[in-house]
Amino acid sequence: MKAELSRPHPAVDRVVDLRSDTVTQPTDAMREAMARAEVGDDVYGEDPTVNALEALAAARTGKAAAVFMPTATMVNAVAVLSQTQKGDEVIVEADAHLYNMEAGGLGALAGTIPRPIPTERGVITAAQLEAALRPPDPHHAPARLVSLENTHNRHGGTVATPEETDDLGAAAHRAGLRFHLDGARLFNAAVALGVPAARLAAAADTVTLCLSKGLSAPAGALLCGDAEVIAVARRFRKMLGGGMRQAGVLAAAGIVALEQMVDRLADDHRTARALAEALAAVDGVVVDLDRVQTNIVRCAVPGRDARQVAVRLRDLGVRVSVLGPTRLRLVTHRHVGLDDVPVVVDAFRAVLGA
Repeated sequence: MKAELSRPHPAVDRVVDLRSDTVTQPTDAMREAMARAEVGDDVYGEDPTVNALEALAAARTGKAAAVFMPTATMVNAVAVLSQTQKGDEVIVEADAHLYNMEAGGLGALAGTIPRPIPTERGVITAAQLEAALRPPDPHHAPARLVSLENTHNRHGGTVATPEETDDLGAAAHRAGLRFHLDGARLFNAAVALGVPAARLAAAADTVTLCLSKGLSAPAGALLCGDAEVIAVARRFRKMLGGGMRQAGVLAAAGIVALEQMVDRLADDHRTARALAEALAAVDGVVVDLDRVQTNIVRCAVPGRDARQVAVRLRDLGVRVSVLGPTRLRLVTHRHVGLDDVPVVVDAFRAVLGA
């Protein structure tokens, strides 16, 4: 079905691809920077462009150091490996990407035991964390790490505020736990809240940043943290095959992403809000507008098969992701604008009205 949903339809002149912001293409400035990037062997620490990107990412998150990797999934795996031991418990939100969408890496790679905590909108509270902690006992896996996702993908791009993040981080540290922030879309949260990314990351020991979503780089992500944990992370990056040698050709695009593409995320948020409000007015579509805080719109089509709806939307030139039997996800990005909203809404009306 995945291949079927991504196949273009021959009768469609233009496709509005809302499956994810990962479908973004690199900008002309990125392509130029990649073509002229100064490179070296990054495993030896000799790629000047990678070094510059890592310094920039560390500064943007308020951390001492950073390490560049191919993907955010690898970054999250390395973050867990670097701060836990086999048999440790990792406390995650029940719908967290780290728990649900990263191929079981918590167990298969790190040998850790996930402890999922259900929440209302993706944010584990300090009280929930404290209630989940158990006294030392040889029968229990010792809790070692808590993770927060900001923005939260499966909750619809919802944001965690600085205060919520600080409270959770303080509770984690009081209990002797490390605190990881899965900030794959952290800059979306920062733009939505009007605060620097470093403020959102202040309480975290480690932070994931992804460059290949709304920031439009072709690949790449970073783990940011203190110098000691990043030194450990470099060994695990090598273990997982993430030492990319002359990686400056990718890092160059990442520098452009951080320097030029953050502020424009507000455009994606405006498009998502307009799309959500328009879809909410379509018969047969249910949208929780309170959850549309950034660039993700989740909607339900009660009584319909979401996969069949997605296939029929594709035939009309609109691509969406399927989240469940009756649920769909639409993600805005720089290749989708306000002028595309009526096209998407008309496609939904045509499919649901048939």
